[in-house]
Amino acid sequence: MNKLKIFSIALLAFGTGAYAQDLEQAKKAIDAEQYEKAKKILKTLINTKADEGKNFFVLGNLYLTQKLEDSAKVTYEKGLLAKKEANFNYIGLGQIDLDNGNVAAAKANFDKATADMRRKDFEEFMYIGRAYMNIEKPDYKTALVHINKAKAIQPMDAQVLLSLGDAYKGDGNVNEAYSAYRNSFDADNSVLRAKLQLGVITKGSKAFKEAKAAFDNILATNPNYGPAYREIAETYYLWGLNDKAQYAAYNKLAIQNYEKYMSLTDYSLDSRMRHADFLILTKDYAALEKEANEMQKLDKVNPRILRYLGYSAFENNNPDAAIKALNDFLAKSNAKPIGRDYLYLGMAKTNKALTTTTDAEGKPVSTVDQTLFAGGVADISKGVEMDPAMANELNDIGKKFFDLKLYNEAAAIYEVATTNPDSRNFLYDNFYLGYALYFGNVNLEEGQTIDPAIVAKANTAFANVIAASPTTQDAYIYKARINSLLENDAVAQAEMVKNYEDFIRVVTEKGPEEMAKPANKTKFVEAYNNLGIHFAKTDKAKAKEYFQKALAIDPTDETAISTLKLL
Repeated sequence: MNKLKIFSIALLAFGTGAYAQDLEQAKKAIDAEQYEKAKKILKTLINTKADEGKNFFVLGNLYLTQKLEDSAKVTYEKGLLAKKEANFNYIGLGQIDLDNGNVAAAKANFDKATADMRRKDFEEFMYIGRAYMNIEKPDYKTALVHINKAKAIQPMDAQVLLSLGDAYKGDGNVNEAYSAYRNSFDADNSVLRAKLQLGVITKGSKAFKEAKAAFDNILATNPNYGPAYREIAETYYLWGLNDKAQYAAYNKLAIQNYEKYMSLTDYSLDSRMRHADFLILTKDYAALEKEANEMQKLDKVNPRILRYLGYSAFENNNPDAAIKALNDFLAKSNAKPIGRDYLYLGMAKTNKALTTTTDAEGKPVSTVDQTLFAGGVADISKGVEMDPAMANELNDIGKKFFDLKLYNEAAAIYEVATTNPDSRNFLYDNFYLGYALYFGNVNLEEGQTIDPAIVAKANTAFANVIAASPTTQDAYIYKARINSLLENDAVAQAEMVKNYEDFIRVVTEKGPEEMAKPANKTKFVEAYNNLGIHFAKTDKAKAKEYFQKALAIDPTDETAISTLKLL
């Protein structure tokens, strides 16, 4: 959730009398994230004070916060016709230009906004700075340039200092941001947003207890300040991620505080969407589906609602509904898809592709619709390509197919997962990719031979495991095993020999206790026998030595006994 989008339409009290009071009410409603309430106030002001250009500007900013660019543009253009302070609307049009990548047009609009500024005017610079912060790809350094111009003219204005804090925070300068927020609150202690941001910075440093206390302090001043409850909710959520023993308890508190926040908003589509985003974080998919259906009653056009319906349908075991909702979402021209959208669509398709029945003996039998499965893997791959962090999510999916002994399908999932070397499961996913490629090809039907490309993939996967964890002994033996399947390939046979020898070395280096484990004894016999068979054609003395080592571990081993007789 981008807090800076909320700050983009923070207001100053303009004018005096009833006009100022109404604008102040709109300002407070916006700061409390009660956007529909603020919109009604601002529309009333426009109807009664059509000559005031700032009314249009503030409403246009609110539309941009709600991602309603067309409505914002129309509002700004009407505001340019106002008799007073129409110039602010050029700033709004400039922000739209920036978001559309038209830097030259944006600068031209900003120049128009500042052309007739008087010596003591400063708000234009502040709002231009906000425009650079509130675009899809913020430019905080340019924002700082403009906001510092406003600060030079009005150094103690609370809203300028708040904007300065936002810009420093976005630019990664936490110390300067903290100082600016503190100065903003000192300049005007009714600016609770500045105090809220102090708590947000504390939360960002993982000082969760102190952050919670800071938000509680705000609520002691104003118990109805909704954003503080939202921040407490997010604090508990992060706290739970960092304290696994308390995860369930803190997640529950997070949801409770978010519900409190929602009760203090106007339940607009915007607040419901923020709620939906939080429900995804806390994995409350039953509540997400309910919220998505409520949003659909308010707006049957907004594509994000289809995203929420798709996510929740998948998590609630309804892949058909998930596929429909996400396909409908991606078909929208204004959808702006992210990697997770394709990840969920792919997961829904791979789930639907899998059918498990029972045979005559009551044993489970799993079959896969290969066309649907391949489509799902393609979507998952696109999701990871768009957002490499999605690779973190694939481990459980691959493991599900692996456990069902659907090794080729598992390998397809793990192959996508291992495209991101920074994935937290990179080692584990590579291990299971190699495993799956081996088990999927070790029992081929008579006449079939393993594809060398599969062996190459397995070699790479096990090599990645070995590079990250050189003492993982099973990586060596499985690397040896899959290369042994290419019996007539000299390179593969050499790789087999090397890895059997490396397995023996790694286990031996771990000491007698590791060597004495029954599973390792069996693998030692396997390694010695395969090495003996390999060298039987070229070095009979060495081959005999290996078979004798096998018999030293298991004197009854038939392979070693029979081959020694032949030698």
